[in-house]
Amino acid sequence: MFHKTLSKLSVFVCLASVLCSAGSAGSPVVSDQRYLEDIKVLTQPAMEGRGDGTKGLEKAAQFLADNYKKFGLKPAGTSGYFQPFTVTTGARLQAKNRLEVTVNGTTKSLKLNENYVPLNFSAVGSISGPMVFVGYGASSDEFQYDDYANQDVKDKIVVMLRYEPGSFAQKSGNQGMTQHSHLITKAINARNHGAKAVILLNGKLGGGEEDLLMRFGSQPGPQDAGILLVQVKNAVAESWFQAAGKTLADVQQQIDSDGKPHSFAYPNNVQAALTVDIEKTHAKVNNVLAYLPGKTDEYVVIGAHYDHLGYGNADSLAPSQIGQIHPGADDNASGTAGVIELARYFSQRKEKLERGILFASFAGEELGLLGSAEWAKEPTLPLDKDVAMLNMDMIGRLKDDKLFIGGVGTGSNFDTIVKKDAAKYPFQIQYSAGGYAASDHTSFVTKKVPVLFFFSGLHSDYHKPSDTWDKINPHGAAELLAMISDIATELASEPARPQFVKVDTPPPASGGSERGYGPYFGSIPDFGETEKGVKFADVRPNSPAAKAGLQAGDVLIQFADKPINNLYDFTDALRRSKVGDVVEVKVMRDGKPLTAQVKLEQRR
Repeated sequence: MFHKTLSKLSVFVCLASVLCSAGSAGSPVVSDQRYLEDIKVLTQPAMEGRGDGTKGLEKAAQFLADNYKKFGLKPAGTSGYFQPFTVTTGARLQAKNRLEVTVNGTTKSLKLNENYVPLNFSAVGSISGPMVFVGYGASSDEFQYDDYANQDVKDKIVVMLRYEPGSFAQKSGNQGMTQHSHLITKAINARNHGAKAVILLNGKLGGGEEDLLMRFGSQPGPQDAGILLVQVKNAVAESWFQAAGKTLADVQQQIDSDGKPHSFAYPNNVQAALTVDIEKTHAKVNNVLAYLPGKTDEYVVIGAHYDHLGYGNADSLAPSQIGQIHPGADDNASGTAGVIELARYFSQRKEKLERGILFASFAGEELGLLGSAEWAKEPTLPLDKDVAMLNMDMIGRLKDDKLFIGGVGTGSNFDTIVKKDAAKYPFQIQYSAGGYAASDHTSFVTKKVPVLFFFSGLHSDYHKPSDTWDKINPHGAAELLAMISDIATELASEPARPQFVKVDTPPPASGGSERGYGPYFGSIPDFGETEKGVKFADVRPNSPAAKAGLQAGDVLIQFADKPINNLYDFTDALRRSKVGDVVEVKVMRDGKPLTAQVKLEQRR
């Protein structure tokens, strides 16, 4: 799942090897053993963690297409069962990277991956000139702290420490590091102050800890932060501090002890020349789509994403194990196997449903819902005939009968249908009316398609190599799939199609401070790739953005005096604002610039 949050169902014994009925409910249920076998196939080493751009993902796509063909389902892609599209999968270092530092007339060329390393979300380009030390690179109104105060960094190279002053944690109630410790926050802050490049230092190390460089590609961030970014080892930078009559350790100790900035410009005899040469990597991936026709041209989508993290990337929650296969048994081989088994079941039904069913397996979800966004943008069936979308993301580890179902408020008859069908099963269900979440159904709700989202909860193996098939609860998943088959059958058979309802759900609370994502704005980002700015997939009703006249499809390019190139820029700008601020924003609408005044509100 692109970023998520519930949990062992009552053991359901299925006696038939292919299909069976769920007790008194009489609902069809897939074989739990066959369901588990599908997950084993999807998580075998040859699938390479189903990373976008890997051969393993291609093998998984072919496995899905072969099953859909075997079931007699019609191809529903643009190329047979496939709908190909291109994604940006990461970045790789090229030959022209260099970093030279001159101190007192002596120039040293640093060795790539030994003395320094670029960050994967660095801009590409060159700069040479003076350097300024800016402490932790933090500017914080809430903590009355600014490392850039009284420092001229325009068009210069700034040197900064990783993490943040210890006083921040104390002032925030010792809740851990704040957003000012994030590398992307530091990069955006430096860029907004006019700097052209950032050199990061680890600084103080714990007992026995090595001064290690970050592995290229291991840090989360946008494709391009708009500023050059590299990390340098402490020992390399020590001579720079000595030229200023200081030591790195002493300066850091001063900042940490008195909680005040101690920034300074290095003397003119300290200069740097930096070139960052990075190539973005791209890959062609496929949504896999199969159609079971009904009596009419309307249809229901049953979907799940089949990609995962491959060998691990910046989203891995086991960074020390990046390079190992992240098999993604629950995320989301569990949902993918669910689509396969429901496709098998419905293809074997003798009676034809009123509406058809589109079985959709999406790629690119882990990169930002890209596969579902591609289908919603270029649907392979008429979008206005789609009456509902049922999304399964992490359904394989139900525990204590606990289940989360989202989107029940997005369809006019969903609450009645879902709760009636759920009453036949032992689940303890937490319902949510809203349809927005970090999974593929969001791409449908932005197109005003009613959605339901099925999720069994997070666990300690999420986004780690330990998310393996042996931890799946196949009995619970089979019973859940029985319930989903009941709901899908009803939605495909009801004479009246569900009408889309735009749910005005309150945004998540910010914790009562300027932390989190700051005050409330009210836009829903489009997670598809946008060249520049943040495209709005939707705008929440009665939100500040809606009151200012902003609309779905607008592309935000400026927030107050800050340029917005990506979602990270927008998040940073919003965090630095206050409730009650009236902010002038600029958006592009239909290719033309438009300005609006947005009064930010308190999150409810």
